[in-house]
Amino acid sequence: MSKNALAMVVVSIMMLVLVACGDNKDAQPINGAVAPSSNSEKVVSNNSTENQTTDSTEDRTITYLGQEYTVPAKVDKIIIAGAMEAMEDALVLGVKPVGATTVGGEFPQMFAKITDGVVGIGEKIQPNVETMLKLKPDIILGSTKFPAESLENFRKVGTTIPVSHISTDWEANLNLLAELTGKQDEAKQVLQQYQDELIEVKAKVGPLFKDKKVLAIRIRAGNIAIFPEDVFFNPSIYAELGATAPEEVLQAKAQEMISLEKFSEINPDYLFIQFAEEENIDTPKFFEELQNNPIWKSINAIKNNNVYINLVDPIAQGGTAYSKISFLEAVKNSNLVSAK
Repeated sequence: MSKNALAMVVVSIMMLVLVACGDNKDAQPINGAVAPSSNSEKVVSNNSTENQTTDSTEDRTITYLGQEYTVPAKVDKIIIAGAMEAMEDALVLGVKPVGATTVGGEFPQMFAKITDGVVGIGEKIQPNVETMLKLKPDIILGSTKFPAESLENFRKVGTTIPVSHISTDWEANLNLLAELTGKQDEAKQVLQQYQDELIEVKAKVGPLFKDKKVLAIRIRAGNIAIFPEDVFFNPSIYAELGATAPEEVLQAKAQEMISLEKFSEINPDYLFIQFAEEENIDTPKFFEELQNNPIWKSINAIKNNNVYINLVDPIAQGGTAYSKISFLEAVKNSNLVSAK
């Protein structure tokens, strides 16, 4: 065989070997390198190692208030952006967010157990998106109080769930955080304990509220604020403890500031007041002056000493598991029950 013919045979054999290797799907990568597969994490190359999308098997779908959300199988880093309701739920379940909004530049003292080392992301009315981005959250819990534009900006940072500020959604809110963090058993126990205690307290308070006007108000920015029937502490007072909502509450569509004269027309027999200094920085003397006003003193609840000021933390939202549990416990231990 000539040298040229021999060379052609060798080349042909080498080509056959290469083809065979190419067809071997089970071949191991050289030098221990990891072979790519359809189930591995996919990396989008744009000069950044952070832009990664994980396979759908690493995600899960949860449903909250009729809306489906795709979230990581394990949620470790939660930002609570403006949703004070979620902050209160985090307090109940012992969940520590990676970042959260502040009030007056600080975390309120009532959240001390869950905010040590937590990054402040700005005030609750305007969280800082750049700060949120640096925290690389798994989930952002926003608020239904935010406009659509704000929520859309949050979604550019990460999966965002707007948490309802409506008090009647309190159980759904608690269960949302429980499902995200794997604390369903704790939430179930909290809800059952609340229902058990509610039966006990209602049996004592319900008869007192019968045929009486009961009202809960906030003193906010030098005004008297009332709320709709399904907001603030109102569901606890009306739907659960059996009081009848005044017409003014039934007509309210949102937080509504009313004059002292209008308040005197309601003339409640029982009055619950929430007053926070942080919400009255520009009018620090308003509540004191209000209490000295003759019209205020003419109110039935005032005259009969049926006024309950800050039974719970003054910035408590009212319609959360924490607020409701605290309120029920405070009513149970107040002279509303013991002195009647």
